[in-house]
Amino acid sequence: MPIYEYETISGGCDKCRSPFEVFQKRAEQPLERCPHCGGAVRRVPARCSGVRFKVSYSDAKKAGFTVLERRDRGTYEKL
Repeated sequence: MPIYEYETISGGCDKCRSPFEVFQKRAEQPLERCPHCGGAVRRVPARCSGVRFKVSYSDAKKAGFTVLERRDRGTYEKL
């Protein structure tokens, strides 16, 4: 599920005065209001916010990626 970044358009509460992130399905409409105070917000374009996806280790392994876990300083072990 992608993580989208939003910023306030004007005013807002402590939560939305600085950019905040929201997990949303791609099919969901962008937020128009802050979920905390109801102030107007807009989605930061993906090229600026770097939309990220949360993927579990097992999903990455099933997809054929090599998963490494940090063991010691500078040492990684293949899972």
